[in-house]
Amino acid sequence: MDLVQKDLQHIWHPCSQMKDYEELPPIIIDHAKGLYLYDVDGKKYADVVSSWWCNLLGHCNPRINNAVKNQIDKLEHVIFANFSHAPAINLCDSLSRLLPKGLTKFLFTDNGSSAIEAAMKMSFQYHYQTGQPQKTRFMALSDAYHGETVGALSVGGVDLYSQIYKPMLLDIIRVDGPDCYRCRYNQHRDSCQAQCFADAEAAFAEHADTVCAFIAEPLVQGAAGMRIYPPLYLKKLREACDKYKVHLIADEIATGFGRTGKLFACDHAGISPDIICLSKGLTGGYLPMALAVTTQTIYDAFYADYGEGKAFLHSHTYSGNPLACSAANEVLAILKEEQILEKANENAPYFHQLLLDSLADHPHVGEIRSIGLINAIELVADKSSKQPFDSGKRIGYQIYKKTLAKGVVLRPLGDVLYFNPPLTIKRADMPAIIQVCRECINEILG
Repeated sequence: MDLVQKDLQHIWHPCSQMKDYEELPPIIIDHAKGLYLYDVDGKKYADVVSSWWCNLLGHCNPRINNAVKNQIDKLEHVIFANFSHAPAINLCDSLSRLLPKGLTKFLFTDNGSSAIEAAMKMSFQYHYQTGQPQKTRFMALSDAYHGETVGALSVGGVDLYSQIYKPMLLDIIRVDGPDCYRCRYNQHRDSCQAQCFADAEAAFAEHADTVCAFIAEPLVQGAAGMRIYPPLYLKKLREACDKYKVHLIADEIATGFGRTGKLFACDHAGISPDIICLSKGLTGGYLPMALAVTTQTIYDAFYADYGEGKAFLHSHTYSGNPLACSAANEVLAILKEEQILEKANENAPYFHQLLLDSLADHPHVGEIRSIGLINAIELVADKSSKQPFDSGKRIGYQIYKKTLAKGVVLRPLGDVLYFNPPLTIKRADMPAIIQVCRECINEILG
């Protein structure tokens, strides 16, 4: 029995209808280097989605490899209650100098969804312990995505992931999120005054007395189709949270560590959230680890004699794993010493212009939007009316299968094709990747 057959016999792959694998069986990857994955037959694939957005500095980065190799001979793991180690301490010290102002207390988890759960529980318990027990609910944007655990799925707003589980989810106050491509105010994200924030303002005025936190993906709503909205919306959100005494939880799991052109998406708006959640690029895609980072004010509400019962009893077996911390420390060192973000920002306009030159005039390309090296191509049935395709046609998926055959991993979000490559992608690799994208769009849509 070959590897593909064994895979299909045993493995239930994530975010997949396994029946699709009858037509498109799993591709068995043997090794990887830089931008490219290589399967067992030697075929290479350009990983322009960074293996679900986490591969920050290219596959098998020699510096991160060595950092993990060096650590594994010293300490692989230790219980993180009453024990600590230099990699975790140094990571928190370094990040505290880079994060938005005031974020100084670090809680380790082992995946992004768990960091969201921790942040939600932290906010809920803070209000309970500071004389505001009525603040028990959460506010979130429509079409949000925050993970797959029950709390994270609750604050998410994409029915594809959550609809069937509605009976077991929390009751969330949902705010119509910004959709700049189909703006209800006929504005453009580069020049608007975030008029769409009126929906959030109305929700605050009605519900804030019972709300402990508002959670949002800063500037880019990923699973919604890489919807990109202006920093002004985020500034208004921070001001409203301050006005109504509601915590702002920034889900920077996907947008952190340079993806948007700044180290953190919140930096574009010049704001600091009350809690920030980090993962994915944190370890360069090497090892699962996440953080919920908060303020001294929130931390102090839990600091008391044991008998008062105020401790935050949230734990993960692999909290503060030394191997993951060592990878993360090396990621930060590489970002600084090799001027990764500066180089990525030089390449980003070039990449975006190549896409515009190749596809902007296509009759089924409604918009090509970008921030940093993230680029999203929204495919539509009718360009003038912005009418989407019938979802049952799975246009994005059909194009994805074509690009795979030509060696490009361009996994879509519905009918939105997106590029979110490693920050280290080279200009020399860009034209061929975009050519494959155009060819495959034409093969499906003409």
